[in-house]
Amino acid sequence: MVEDAGGEEKVRTVSVLPYNPKVAYFSMEIGIDPDIPTYSGGLGVLAGDTIKSCADLNVPLVGITLLFKDGYFDQRVDENGNQVEMPVKFSPASHLTLIARETSVAIEGKPVKIRPWYYLVEGVSGYRLPVIFLDTDFPENGEWERSLTRFLYGGDNRYRLAQEIVLGIGGFRILKELGFTGVYRFHMNEGHASLLTLELYNKTRNVDYVRKQCVFTTHTPVPAGHDQFDLTLARSLLGSMLPEEIIPNITFENRLNMTKLGLFFSHYINGVAKKHGEVSREMFPGYSIDSITNGVHSLTWVSEPFKKLFDRYMPGWRFDPYILRSAFSIPKKEIWQAHMEAKKRLIDFVNEKTNVGMVYDAFTIGFARRQTAYKRPDLLISDPNRLVGIAREKGSLQIIYAGKAHPKDTIGKEIIRKIVETQRELNNDFVKMVFLENYDIRMAQLLVAGVDLWLNTPRRPMEASGTSGMKAAHNGVPQFSTLDGWWIEGHIENITGWSIGAKHKEDSESDDDADREDLYSKLENKILPKFYGDRDNWIRTMRSCIAINASFFNTQRMVEQYVLNAYFM
Repeated sequence: MVEDAGGEEKVRTVSVLPYNPKVAYFSMEIGIDPDIPTYSGGLGVLAGDTIKSCADLNVPLVGITLLFKDGYFDQRVDENGNQVEMPVKFSPASHLTLIARETSVAIEGKPVKIRPWYYLVEGVSGYRLPVIFLDTDFPENGEWERSLTRFLYGGDNRYRLAQEIVLGIGGFRILKELGFTGVYRFHMNEGHASLLTLELYNKTRNVDYVRKQCVFTTHTPVPAGHDQFDLTLARSLLGSMLPEEIIPNITFENRLNMTKLGLFFSHYINGVAKKHGEVSREMFPGYSIDSITNGVHSLTWVSEPFKKLFDRYMPGWRFDPYILRSAFSIPKKEIWQAHMEAKKRLIDFVNEKTNVGMVYDAFTIGFARRQTAYKRPDLLISDPNRLVGIAREKGSLQIIYAGKAHPKDTIGKEIIRKIVETQRELNNDFVKMVFLENYDIRMAQLLVAGVDLWLNTPRRPMEASGTSGMKAAHNGVPQFSTLDGWWIEGHIENITGWSIGAKHKEDSESDDDADREDLYSKLENKILPKFYGDRDNWIRTMRSCIAINASFFNTQRMVEQYVLNAYFM
């Protein structure tokens, strides 16, 4: 036993890990447990779901990420809709085990020590694999160096690049320190970890040698999602670790481009949906970019009422989610009973938190994701009078919003204010609306199972994949969405859900006015009449979501594709 950096709390400590991984999966954020706040949203939750499915499938993998002791942030929203960011109170020793090993990296020529913690993920058959959390917050480091593993996506460019040095180079070195010498595939989940390629290259000066071992997944067509650092800053922090001879291949406009670095040194590159693969090939011409459409971890996202239902009618689905294809055999009455049980849990939660007075039998729409402009969270409420008119004529509406705006995203914060302001103005006998603060994994599990319709309104072609609608489908909840990301593949009109802007070509950019009109028109003329007036066919759509989409859009299928195409090819 040793003391934590604070000098008070005792922590569990081991000196070795009895594992022999073949694949190392690097991700800036990993959402593996609701009580471990080292994630901000979709990227981290996807990483956690991926690792869980690797454990289910006995894939010999180790996850590498950073330990963010202050998390991303706790979100508080005041009565005027202003987002306030608060540090997360998280004690690593409560959930993780410290490994009595350490390594170091040089940042600006100064050694920074790194120690690893680990968490074991157990698969459905009992196979276990470790996730390593890298920590610089201990007395041997200076105050700034200690802060590098406190905040997710915090600080300036110097801070961010230093974090990526710890993740990529420090993560690579910690694998050797732990005796994980059998690793021969390094999977970079976005460009944050791309610096690990420099560690491989500097040992051999052989580009082909590095490429044989590296896999790169790009997750976004949004420019802000591709980290770039001024070359002068990069040279200052990295020093001799940044080889001059490859600078032309890994820079853009005199900036170190982490996506280009990952692309240059990888033998296999993929986008996260078929459409995103096309967009990525246009963004990065000259690279062979495949696509593996994202999924979600079925056992994590299926709610308890549906788990019981699936266990009864489709035994074996926990081991093989493809069995969900058999959901067509489940009686519609029992689908509805399971849904209403999940819905009651959500409505009770909402009313307890907000006292908004939502009811069980009203049609309920969910919109929960990062609040940012390109996702157009306010499209649904952009014409409140029309929304009220639709509800008055076709049936009452309940709308549940949730999601954080990045602390530096002023437009995203303004959208939250608009939602809260509209909520105050809109709540009446026909429409009830609420914004839930501090969206996290547990809240997401309630929402994707308890709403009647999942709404997603990104501007094409900005949605790389999107996974929240897949989680909803696992609980029989249809999606109403722009034809972008995974929804191009999962959408069957009126069967698995509905499209927004379907009159326009999938490869065209979104038109806000046209999409708004299509959204309101389908809500008024197709969706609400079906929910209130043709319940039998509504439940048939719910069942189709499970059988068609949940059976395919899961991380078991996704991991199998990575294994065949990238890991053990």
